[in-house]
Amino acid sequence: MAKTRELCKDIRDKIVDLHKAWMGYRTIGKQIGEKATTVGAIIRKLKKFKMTINLPRSGVQCKISPRGASMIMRKVRDQPRTTRQDLVNDLKRAGTTVSKKTISNTLRRHGLKSCSAHKVPLLKTAHVQACLKFATDHLEDPEEEWEKVMWSDETKIELFGLNSTRRVWRKKKDEYNPKNTIPTVKHGGGNFILWRCFSVKGTG
Repeated sequence: MAKTRELCKDIRDKIVDLHKAWMGYRTIGKQIGEKATTVGAIIRKLKKFKMTINLPRSGVQCKISPRGASMIMRKVRDQPRTTRQDLVNDLKRAGTTVSKKTISNTLRRHGLKSCSAHKVPLLKTAHVQACLKFATDHLEDPEEEWEKVMWSDETKIELFGLNSTRRVWRKKKDEYNPKNTIPTVKHGGGNFILWRCFSVKGTG
């Protein structure tokens, strides 16, 4: 059902004044350019509530309780790759039956959205520590030193098939949190390695 237009205060007050002057609904409607049913609704509201303004609407009640919302938020924070069906099943076991659409709406209200997980190199703890040490050791290096450095990297391009894509629930700022990424390794068949480099002189 389409949302009806709300009459302004001046028109509602005019309807009340004409009604007090013993005019009928149809006559009032013709005079102000509104339907007789609209005029009748205003008058009935006046008699019942002693006012003509629209009362606050309660809206649709959320099917997931605050406790249930906290439960699924905790599950998603710990396991971002949790699917909506997993959450539906968790709530069902807790005594609440909802749809996957309701799960999506609840997570979005808490600032989360479903995104494709970024693929990042699989790094061991030693690799992470080595990268951090390199960054801290060279933090104060002058710009001239970096002009002598050439950066390189490689990537694997699949010839057959596609790398799997997984979706995670996350906030925008958490896209590279390890829990929200898919580690990749450079091995396997049906692919080739592309190597590139760049420096202050350009690309290679």
